[in-house]
Amino acid sequence: MSKKILIINGHPDDDSFNHALTCSYEKGALNAKAEVHTIHIGELKFDHNLKFGYKKDIELESDLKDAIEKLQNADHLVFIHPVWWGSYPAVMKGFIDRVFLPNITFAHDKNNKRQMLLSGKSARIIQTMEAPTWYYRLLLGNPAIKQLKNITLNFCGVKKVAQTCFGNISNATEQKREKWIKSVENLGFAEAR
Repeated sequence: MSKKILIINGHPDDDSFNHALTCSYEKGALNAKAEVHTIHIGELKFDHNLKFGYKKDIELESDLKDAIEKLQNADHLVFIHPVWWGSYPAVMKGFIDRVFLPNITFAHDKNNKRQMLLSGKSARIIQTMEAPTWYYRLLLGNPAIKQLKNITLNFCGVKKVAQTCFGNISNATEQKREKWIKSVENLGFAEAR
């Protein structure tokens, strides 16, 4: 049975390096015969604001219903995003707020014990940034990784989360970018097996 992979591109611009990385991971996973679904968050039509928090349900738009079905059916999740102001873009935060909901990705039983509804899945986070990766990791403490991995994915049961970071993007040569793109294709192939 082929592995089911969901790739989520959190960059709102479809002419971005993140988009190229998304296509590269997808190519590698498809070459390994995985079942692959890709979501480009910037193309979705939905209200990014969870305006009532959890006290009142908001009707889910069809793009979000489709995303939730893909999320629940996937074995492996891949988040690809740029780091802006230490975190991911607002559109990706809005997507997470609207999709990672009670009774969809986590729940509480009658004793208020948390049920992690994404248990058994694995994930990879691929980030790009203007800063050197060592600076982001050592001096800033990887805030976007901590937020997505520890606070969101681990909370919902995704315990095996790998990460890949590419830094100094704007100063990278074309040769360096091509090397990164190829490495992500290789990741896609390896993780699909």
